[in-house]
Amino acid sequence: MATKVIMPQLGESVVEGTVTKWLHKEGETVRELESLLEVNTDKVDTEIPSPASGTLLKVLVPEGTTVRAGTTLAWIGQPDEAIPGEGDGGSGNHGAATAARQSEAQPSAAPLPSARSRDLGFISPVVARLARENNLDLSLVKGSGEGGRITKKDVLAYLAQRETSAAPAPVGQPAPWETPGEGDLFRPPEIQFAAGAPEATPSAPTAPPAAPIPPAPGLLPGRVIPLSPARRIIAERMVASKHTSPHVTTVMEADMSRVVAHREANKEAFARDGARLTFTAYFIAAAVAALKANPIANSSWSDEGILIHDSIHIGVATSLGEEGLIVPVIKNADRLSLLGIARAVNDLAERARSHRLQPDDVHGATFTITNHGVTGSLFANPIINQPQCAILGVGMIQKRVVVINDAIAIRPMVYLSLTFDHRILDGAIADQVLAKFVETLQNWV
Repeated sequence: MATKVIMPQLGESVVEGTVTKWLHKEGETVRELESLLEVNTDKVDTEIPSPASGTLLKVLVPEGTTVRAGTTLAWIGQPDEAIPGEGDGGSGNHGAATAARQSEAQPSAAPLPSARSRDLGFISPVVARLARENNLDLSLVKGSGEGGRITKKDVLAYLAQRETSAAPAPVGQPAPWETPGEGDLFRPPEIQFAAGAPEATPSAPTAPPAAPIPPAPGLLPGRVIPLSPARRIIAERMVASKHTSPHVTTVMEADMSRVVAHREANKEAFARDGARLTFTAYFIAAAVAALKANPIANSSWSDEGILIHDSIHIGVATSLGEEGLIVPVIKNADRLSLLGIARAVNDLAERARSHRLQPDDVHGATFTITNHGVTGSLFANPIINQPQCAILGVGMIQKRVVVINDAIAIRPMVYLSLTFDHRILDGAIADQVLAKFVETLQNWV
């Protein structure tokens, strides 16, 4: 019987996804757990493996379409097999439901690498590849991930146990996954940032040339740059945010002398502990102090009232150049030391730029920091990341002439801008938030 390909729920708070690319065409043969399509959720791309072996009979959701988790995307079965819901007298829903029950109760007619005795949920491409290469029945593996999801660690542990029980490995010969340069521990993971134009992916077909734009009155002719999923999401959310919140921005500056001195004195010690100490870690720590002193700024607007969040989750806007912008989230930043924050920043930044973020890594922020100063900008009016209350913009740290105690001095200064939702914060309270941020940086011990 034909098997449904279903849009998985790729994270706890991820309820929908966009089909960005089908890796197989209708009529092509696919193997169970082979990558079948790519799905984008919040600017993170995930390869979805095939749930069965057979022929891709019908694609129901075309590329560029956004659907909710649980939606049927396609059907896989034997060549020329009838698709449930087609030609059954109009009882499409009943046929699809019947086919789904039968596919769960019976093995697929197509040759499978292993029999499936239980619903495995979402299987990542890394786990799928390991199972395929080792002829492993994943229904035998106990998952330790969220909701019982099978992780790569679970598969490797099962394979090691199976290898040990079958025959002892030769002395001194490492397992395949322990050999540097081989195995999945040294391969790029399955999560990728939404890459813009299709030609950026080596395996993608050459994109057609941009369509010319017919000249409008008073405008010159040009060409169309296709919108990537990431760019479309950014556009939609920025416009929605401006239409949702009355944006107001307040600006202050901070003397970074003590932070600069602390960083110079401690960056080698942090490096020995496996963390690169950047100024971003200080900005996050200062934001935590400001939000603790003013919990109203760690909130969201609702029709029932202002929701003040119990935890402080800091989103850090990260530019990926032409690929767009993504905001990884440091969860429970209020529970981390400066060293812990630095490690979290290093990890998220590295995984963001190497396209290895998970969908949950970009969800749940209660406050956002955008460090636009890395490109030389002095200050800006950033747009609030809904449904948050405010966003902090950090400019370039620049030595400037300032007056201190009626004397002229040169200090490393930075402009800080806080854009806030005027429905939640009034100007005086917003200034208190930003003033606490400045105070924390200037009095760093």
